[in-house]
Amino acid sequence: MPVAAAGKRDPAAERAARVRGGRMRQILVIGHNEGRHCTPQHEEAAYLAGLEIARSGSVLLTGGLGGVMGAASRGARAGGGLTVGIIPQDLHSHANDSCDIVIPTGMGLTRDFVNALSADGVVIIGGGVGTLSEVCAAYMHRRPMVAVRNTGGTADRCAGQYMDARRSVRVEAADSPAEAVRMIVGLIDGDGGGGGGGGAGARAEGGAGPEESGGGDEGPAAAAAAGA
Repeated sequence: MPVAAAGKRDPAAERAARVRGGRMRQILVIGHNEGRHCTPQHEEAAYLAGLEIARSGSVLLTGGLGGVMGAASRGARAGGGLTVGIIPQDLHSHANDSCDIVIPTGMGLTRDFVNALSADGVVIIGGGVGTLSEVCAAYMHRRPMVAVRNTGGTADRCAGQYMDARRSVRVEAADSPAEAVRMIVGLIDGDGGGGGGGGAGARAEGGAGPEESGGGDEGPAAAAAAGA
């Protein structure tokens, strides 16, 4: 939750972060899981994104594991925010230590759809094919997305692009984590938020609904390898 100068919650900021229906705004950060592809620069960007999400009064969602997910969770916790990890495994213990709330899905890679559908908006930092799976899930359900440019991988591949000819939601591009969070908050709040698709800034252009979109092309994988 937002923290005032005295180290207490800021009720005004909390109220400002509520979407239609009165719940907290929920922002998903996606990117590389821990490993050789996740660099210190990725983790720094994720930490700053998590910090800004907390300062915005929003709830941070991640896939709950390491790398970008863990760094974003640490940043949000440092900012006094609430962190939620939606993990592919079936035991809470697989989540990183900075998750306040852990949701074990036992679903492996298919939990990417749970992540996307739980979010009001998505921030993309680097990432590989697992991250791309989450982007596609969010795209099919018209969630607004912002990619942090120059973080490589899926973020650079998708920044400023539509994912297919339906042109339902454009993945917007930001030059820094702080700018990405400001943009995603604006996109979410463009129509008052709510879980049923992007705000006015999400650039929906008559795209297909999820029932008209094809599924992913990723086969089953062990839950322990389900990070991006």
